[in-house]
Amino acid sequence: MKGFLAFGGIFSGLLVLFCFGYAKSYLVDGEFGGRLRSRNSMTYKYERMDEVKKECSFVLSSASNLRPADDIVYSLREELSFLNGDWWQESNGEDPIMPFDNDTLNLGTPSKLVSFWVTDVSRARRSKKWIGVSGALLMGITSDSLFMEKPYEGSPHFDIWPGHSQLSVSFQGVYAESEKNGGERVMCLLGQTMLPSRQPESGDPWQWVKESGYVNQPPLVQDDRILLVLRYPRTFTLVRRSIRGSMKSLNLKSNLKFFSKISMSSWLAASANYEFGSEKIVSRACDPYPYKDSLMNGDFDVYKGLDFCNILDKFTKQEALTIVPNWKCNGTDDFCSKLGPFRTDKEIKVTDGSFKDVKLVIQDFRCQEMTVQGDPGFRRISSVFRAVPPSEKKFIAAERTGLNNMTLSAEGIWKSSSGQLCMVGCLGLLDSEHTGCHSRVCLYIPLSFSIKQRSIIMGTFSSIDGGTRPYFPLSFDKLVRPAELWDQFTAARPFYKYSKIDAAGAVLEKSEPFNFGNIVKKSLLKFPKLEGTETFLVSLSLLSEDLTLHIPAVPDSFSSSFLSRTDFQMEIVSLGPLFGRYWSPNVSTTEQENPYHDKAEYTEKQLLLNVSAQIGLTGKSYDNFSVLFVEGLYNQHVGKMYLIGCRDVRASWNILHESMDLEAGLDCQIEVMVSYPPTTASWLVNPTASISISSRRNEDDPLYFRPVKLQTFPVVYRGQREDILSRRGVEGSLRILTLSFAIACLLSQIFCIRDNADSVPYISLVMLGTQALGYSLPLITGAEAIFEKMSSESYENPSYDLEKSQVIRVIDYTVKLLVLVAFSLTLRLCQKVWRSRIRLLTRTPLEPHRVPNEKWVLLTTLTIHVIGYAIVLFVHSLSTSHRPLQTERFIDSSGKSQTLREWETELEEYSGLIQDLFLLPQIIGNYVWQLHCKPLTKFYYIGITAVRLLPHVYDFVRSPIPNPYFSEEYEFVNPRFNFFSKFGDIAIPVTAAVLAVIAYVQQRWNYDKLSQILMRGQSKLLPLGSKVYERLSSVSAEAELSSGVNANAGNQKDDDGE
Repeated sequence: MKGFLAFGGIFSGLLVLFCFGYAKSYLVDGEFGGRLRSRNSMTYKYERMDEVKKECSFVLSSASNLRPADDIVYSLREELSFLNGDWWQESNGEDPIMPFDNDTLNLGTPSKLVSFWVTDVSRARRSKKWIGVSGALLMGITSDSLFMEKPYEGSPHFDIWPGHSQLSVSFQGVYAESEKNGGERVMCLLGQTMLPSRQPESGDPWQWVKESGYVNQPPLVQDDRILLVLRYPRTFTLVRRSIRGSMKSLNLKSNLKFFSKISMSSWLAASANYEFGSEKIVSRACDPYPYKDSLMNGDFDVYKGLDFCNILDKFTKQEALTIVPNWKCNGTDDFCSKLGPFRTDKEIKVTDGSFKDVKLVIQDFRCQEMTVQGDPGFRRISSVFRAVPPSEKKFIAAERTGLNNMTLSAEGIWKSSSGQLCMVGCLGLLDSEHTGCHSRVCLYIPLSFSIKQRSIIMGTFSSIDGGTRPYFPLSFDKLVRPAELWDQFTAARPFYKYSKIDAAGAVLEKSEPFNFGNIVKKSLLKFPKLEGTETFLVSLSLLSEDLTLHIPAVPDSFSSSFLSRTDFQMEIVSLGPLFGRYWSPNVSTTEQENPYHDKAEYTEKQLLLNVSAQIGLTGKSYDNFSVLFVEGLYNQHVGKMYLIGCRDVRASWNILHESMDLEAGLDCQIEVMVSYPPTTASWLVNPTASISISSRRNEDDPLYFRPVKLQTFPVVYRGQREDILSRRGVEGSLRILTLSFAIACLLSQIFCIRDNADSVPYISLVMLGTQALGYSLPLITGAEAIFEKMSSESYENPSYDLEKSQVIRVIDYTVKLLVLVAFSLTLRLCQKVWRSRIRLLTRTPLEPHRVPNEKWVLLTTLTIHVIGYAIVLFVHSLSTSHRPLQTERFIDSSGKSQTLREWETELEEYSGLIQDLFLLPQIIGNYVWQLHCKPLTKFYYIGITAVRLLPHVYDFVRSPIPNPYFSEEYEFVNPRFNFFSKFGDIAIPVTAAVLAVIAYVQQRWNYDKLSQILMRGQSKLLPLGSKVYERLSSVSAEAELSSGVNANAGNQKDDDGE
């Protein structure tokens, strides 16, 4: 029967997996509430063509003859489809088409997106002026999604869940071309779908959205009276790049299916050919070329190579650029708070010219290479600039294709002679009169960098001839990231200019006076430094990797990982003469071919390396540090950086304008120190980095900020994997040794029972139960860890030392096997004690009062530990009074998210203390039972005590951060949670040793001798002797143990054999 049930369970599991796999072959039109829809091919039946001709007569009446070529059938599918355009209703909220639920979630400003696909072009249904087409439309309101996947046309529907609403509509209609508006392509289609139902005569037509369960069963109503008209420009140019659409209901306004007119906007797909030819418009902005903007004469070199387009596309594709504050503006608040040519709504107005968290994305980038008068360094470039407000999701903005007042369509030229990209910009939806092209865009790719110039892309928007809407020139940039510096850009040899080295030297002299500690550090500890086995540039590149930090950090004043923390990022931009990383192995100079250790010995000053970096901190507590640029010196002897910092201040434009000491709009009155942990002695020294950031301004200065001191999580340097595995192996080997010794102690106690059978009943079962519980917990929790390791092996870095990893696994399994053996031996010892007491109960005459009773031992032990736990918990709460007892989630050193309840954690840690004091129940029992024998062997209780104390000794001498490279896996105590301190690592062993001494004294002298020794006057420290537990002679005890009253010889033989 059991086998049949097991087979049935396996079969059910396989059936579930099969159903899940089958379900994956269907399309789900949403993350929640979507319905499974088959991907089977559609059969298109143009049954509504007569109705289409009637409703689309205004399109067909102006249609021109179509070209006879058959390629139109294939080109329409790609050219007329678009993704993630914009839609809006112009009825001031009357008769909306769909509801949206944003009450339960705070996901930022929702976006109204629409996508359209041409799904079929009919060869059979066509005339000289039109051709039959089918399409699918997906539109909605979303806070966190894009409409990238075509819906299933066979069942158009409406879906809604918190933060997302979407409606799919199936269409059929006609495609035609017209000479109107300079030539356009038009689609007129009739659609059908299931609209969300509105409640009649109600102030809130979507009242059902507020009811529970609306996600699974939204009320829907069928509607096939929907007209969609999409207009495309025949030629794709700067001022004719937009797709315009309108969708309206053909129902009467009194009908509940009626919705107000919907307008749509997008641009042509990437497959459409863009026609460069707007020279007249471009010349308004860029003649004469190059235009002398504010950056043209900047203190930086510019890229002039022929790979300009590739580099620009690489650094801007799916990447957001930063808007620079108007710190130079000197005008009215309205003028200086404008976001350049873009619409300045309330959300941007509230930034007061600082443009905090406002981004810029470059979309639809197109480049045409040309040779003019024999010069190949000429490019025509077109793109769309989109401004992204703070509340909009950046990944959604990067995929949107709608044109509006936050978009600037641009076209221009780039010449290698100057390196300037000059473009004319046209705002929003354009018309044939070119009325919106009043902006100029100038863009550069710098080659030289400094503490005040960290941008790999720089540019400005400026007004042409004042325009109809003048604005202060708006600057934008994209910060350099060393990991991106490769390929064509690196081949152009970018470089860094140091300018704050003298100021950093003053910080070094002030912060590093001569002291004995620095001498010890220099002589005993080693910190990240240049390696002598590599060439100079390779050594600099490897050292840059070690000095780069991407790691969580907490305030240095608190050591607990329960506190709120920040993600600390420090990217090394340049180190010595090396900018970025050393990628190219083909550069061969005498300097680079010689190993670094072949150079002459360097002086103390020459061992200081120039360094520049970028620091970023996340979290509301660090809003003052959106970006921090630093430059200074790195001391390889002591592993410290002494830096001058410049921060990107996001204050209002008038505060920035009134601050006379800004450098390129940056606050450079900042001192930064970064201390790295040593690469050696990581077991004995805290392997964390410390960061100090302070302002040199007066406290009454509006740009002053309080000092920031941080301590990072443990830092793992490049190449320390072997040390990590070595440490793991050492700790595992120590556990094997201690467990083996504990097993030997248990075996000695079991063997001793044969020679000392009369004292077996006086071994405390509470003591043995405590030990058994301690051995069972690792077996229970370790089982999950085994499976977790097996499931995660395939995701590990293949560069790890596989052989040593296998050794670690063998050690782990050996430890678990030894724990199981120790647990079994402890249970065997419990069994023998229990059976010896049963024999005492069954002897003649029956004297159950002579059998040791554990009642008072258990109650006394529990009372002591409950009081002890309460005291420790109270003391611990006082020491952490800066934070309440609460539940927190944190990321441990292995990167896994953990949920911690402090009282549960402290109870778990206290259980380790109970195991350390395992002799306490035995000592209480010896006192209660008025012991006259030696139930425990010296080797047993002294050996087990030593085993329990060894982890405390190890914790005391090793690194302050326990197990900095792996998750917490401690059998005894875990100092990470601030429960056991260094004092505990001393106090606990001392207490355990005292208990061992008491147990020795109790067994060394019997109860009578102890009573005489501890007699004081007429009182005794021990109670009067009692005959309740008066011991029999050893002879009679052995006789009764060997025979029993009702036991025969067979039973005796069985017992002896156990």
